[in-house]
Amino acid sequence: MSEHRFKIVFDGTLLPGVDINTAKLNLAALYKSEVAAVERLFSGQPVTLKRDLSQIDAQTYLQALKNTGIDARLEPEPVIELSLSDVRDHAPAVTEPDSPYAPPQADVAERVPEYALLKPFSIEGRIGRLRFLAWSMVLSLVTIAVVGVFALIALALVSTDSTAGLIAGGILAFVLCVVFLIATILISVQRLHDVGWSGWLWLLNLVPFVGSFFPLLLVVLPGSVVANRYGAPPPPNSTAVKVLSSLWLVLIALMIVGAMAGGISAIQDTYENTLENSYQSGSVTTDEIEVEVEPTPNSTDDAAEQAQPPVDSAQE
Repeated sequence: MSEHRFKIVFDGTLLPGVDINTAKLNLAALYKSEVAAVERLFSGQPVTLKRDLSQIDAQTYLQALKNTGIDARLEPEPVIELSLSDVRDHAPAVTEPDSPYAPPQADVAERVPEYALLKPFSIEGRIGRLRFLAWSMVLSLVTIAVVGVFALIALALVSTDSTAGLIAGGILAFVLCVVFLIATILISVQRLHDVGWSGWLWLLNLVPFVGSFFPLLLVVLPGSVVANRYGAPPPPNSTAVKVLSSLWLVLIALMIVGAMAGGISAIQDTYENTLENSYQSGSVTTDEIEVEVEPTPNSTDDAAEQAQPPVDSAQE
């Protein structure tokens, strides 16, 4: 019994989220052909890209095509029973050298990498959401460490009244700010590339109100799962990337707890000050109290008797 054979058919359908121009560029690069020659494959009619493939070869070839962004499919070849009576002499088929239907001349898996190389210090390439958070965390930790060292050096220079040292420290601090800004721009541009947007959109961070929430979009929006015009998708996230990105959750939690503790402490201090002020304004000493006692009838008579002079019995 002969092995089942397969063919790869394409009818112009693209994978979700893939731009047709991007798919054409990727397919032209795969076949090492011009874009104009590849455009004939997107007519909407089923086209057979490859025939007579084993199941393993067909899956490999299909995966390479899917990496370009097109939605090709496998179809089984009809089983043909050979017979000597069917043998005929006919000329060999001539394949047009520039035809996009011609099979690739090299291993397609080597020509179209599954994942792109990471380039931290470049505006080219793509990074996902977790890697964007991880690289931002590393950049923040390094910056905090360097700023701490500069602060200690500045305190030492201030104590020695070294003017030249303070100027040098100011220049170093300015250079550090520039380096931090450049590194932030690079990783933000690569995150924009992963979404499929132009890196020039980073300038929206400088627009009032828009720049306050635009960085959140870089964290929320998912990237393209297939190759786009900026290259293949980034490699899977490593354990270090997941750990570093999760540190942001810990940092945010600490900031929330610290803000709540500070707010509660401020409210408590305000309440205690209010009680102390009200107590001081409402307290009266006993020396300031004047008591006026109204006389009773009995007490009035007794007082009158005491006020009368004594009567001399001899005069009476």
